[in-house]
Amino acid sequence: MINLKTFPYMPNTFEHLQAAHCENGVTTNLLRNVGVSKMTEPLAFGIGSGLFFIYIPLMKINGGPAIAYRTMPGLIFKRTAQSLGIDVVRKTFRSTIKAQEFLDACIKAGQPVGCQVGVYFLSYFPKEYRFHFNAHNLIVYGKEGDNYLVSDPVMETTNILSTYELERVRFAKGALAPKGQIYFPKPNHEPVSDDKIRKAIVTGVKRNIRDMLHIPGPIAGVSGIKYTGNKIKNWRDKLGIEKAGLYLAQLVRMQEEIGTGGGGFRFIYGAFLQQAHAFHNDDQLLEISKSFTQSGDLWRSAAIQAAGIYKGRITSQADFNVMGDYLLEISELEKKAFKELTKIKWQK
Repeated sequence: MINLKTFPYMPNTFEHLQAAHCENGVTTNLLRNVGVSKMTEPLAFGIGSGLFFIYIPLMKINGGPAIAYRTMPGLIFKRTAQSLGIDVVRKTFRSTIKAQEFLDACIKAGQPVGCQVGVYFLSYFPKEYRFHFNAHNLIVYGKEGDNYLVSDPVMETTNILSTYELERVRFAKGALAPKGQIYFPKPNHEPVSDDKIRKAIVTGVKRNIRDMLHIPGPIAGVSGIKYTGNKIKNWRDKLGIEKAGLYLAQLVRMQEEIGTGGGGFRFIYGAFLQQAHAFHNDDQLLEISKSFTQSGDLWRSAAIQAAGIYKGRITSQADFNVMGDYLLEISELEKKAFKELTKIKWQK
């Protein structure tokens, strides 16, 4: 059991910062709150080795195959904090009562916390963005009466959730059920120096190289992008136009509506390499960053093509081939970029 009484009391001076993606934003905000002033969203994403791709046809989410453009939920925060030498607290709960008690104790101690939640019942989300997805992240930083003060990084301003509303999203059912998950960095850590950030960047890049180039099998990393591209070319005949369109809609939903998806994550990774240049003075980082920006543009073009098929505007086999070819081109581009990263001579 974690004893919050051993934590130094921190007056609640939490500052809401908007971000492109929820876990990146939560990671950045929580680390800045404990004194890591140089943390940015791109640095959090890159140090946390957030870039990824996986296609799992046997796992279904909202009726379509499971597709992810980033690493598993929770890993960005965990990896970033630990690479900087910061211990983290992470808990899940079976009891909603104990989950609320622990949350209230954190708030009373002045400790903002990250929470994994489902988006379907998030009352401040626009209705068109509410569907059954349980890996969203937000920060709870205070409480007023029966209402919790919420900093959701993808929103422009802070929000409020009642006790009932927060419990409902913290204990959403289904795939990736959050189980009241709560997490935060321990505040009593050594100062994070530029040298620590420099070394953490290297760790993050090398781990991302492994994840994108060297995972065995055809469904993950750059191999997974290529595999999916080839599969898409067969979907029209194998699944029929209607079901194939639904599968492509799933690809777009996971790409463009869940955080920043395929394209946006590539733009963030390009920004990470640009910011890494300030810690590792190798101009190749700036050149490689351009490849990820190009990849992001291609992912966005692929999303437009997929949307056209789903909406029935373009449904020929040639249209499916164009869609598949986008992913084949992306696979080769990202493969080349990560191989170039293996050649970087990192500063000690």
